[in-house]
Amino acid sequence: MDKSVISRVVTVAGGRFAPGHLGELTQQVPFEMVDAVLEQTCRVQRRVRDLPARVVVYLLLAGCLFAEAGYPQVWRRLSAGLDGLAVAAPSASALTQARRRLGPGPLRELFSLLRGPYPAGPRWRGLLVVAIDGTIMSVADSAANLAVYPRQRGGRNGPSSYPMLRLLVLVSCGTRTVIDAVFRPFSQGEATCTLLLLPSLHAGMLLLADRNFAAGFLAAQIAEARADFLVRVRTGKSAPGLPVLRRLPDGSWLSRSLTGKTCGPVCRMIPAVNASPVWSRSRARWRASDAETVTAALTSMPIGCPPAVSMSRSTSRRPCSSRRW
Repeated sequence: MDKSVISRVVTVAGGRFAPGHLGELTQQVPFEMVDAVLEQTCRVQRRVRDLPARVVVYLLLAGCLFAEAGYPQVWRRLSAGLDGLAVAAPSASALTQARRRLGPGPLRELFSLLRGPYPAGPRWRGLLVVAIDGTIMSVADSAANLAVYPRQRGGRNGPSSYPMLRLLVLVSCGTRTVIDAVFRPFSQGEATCTLLLLPSLHAGMLLLADRNFAAGFLAAQIAEARADFLVRVRTGKSAPGLPVLRRLPDGSWLSRSLTGKTCGPVCRMIPAVNASPVWSRSRARWRASDAETVTAALTSMPIGCPPAVSMSRSTSRRPCSSRRW
């Protein structure tokens, strides 16, 4: 049987910077971008050690690719293809100290540079279709995390074993690229946390959301951002008061939500049982489940792994901000 041999050339930095790469993915996060972020956040090392700041950034990024492995194993995968080069072999303690020196700032700024919708993303009638969703994730059981993220109380078996946080993401449907993300203590509701994502909404967007986001004050804030939105609404006793202002020929009607003593924006209500062709076509092609898929992927990352992996990754005395970004 004939065989074919495929070889690729990956460019890495020289010296102690050699392990700082992600293979082909380094094209998406080049050295120049990481160096600029480190310079902006004042995290460039004063002297070149075995673990320069740039290398630590790529180590954290690689930790998301190999979520099932601890950081010593991730380091071995980064340096596995560097045969013939003098590569350091840091201990687990050295990797922990390097991550503490780096802090969350560079990862936060790097996320700000990389986030955003794909320019050629799918649109519906000229509108960029985006979706929002949230999830609850566990973090390491440390004093620093407990000071920010409490345990979830209640339940038959008492409080949760680990501190919990709430993560919300705004994604572009179709491509599933992350436009923005925010994490807060789980005690803050999804609708409240969504207010922190509103600066990323603008005119020309169509926001899809589930029924947990059907709050009058939130609809008013989205309307002020000049973004269109399509949100499911609860039915039954917990349904919000949405009076019929005017019925439309297709079976839908215009309504206005009440937020305290103020009136919300005028909304078009579309019954799910007799959905109009506009709603049917949009739901068939772009679904809010894209956001659920992204949150499920984020939940499987280091802090969201099963407790054994979480503890091996997250024994720092500081909160988990750097690992979240």
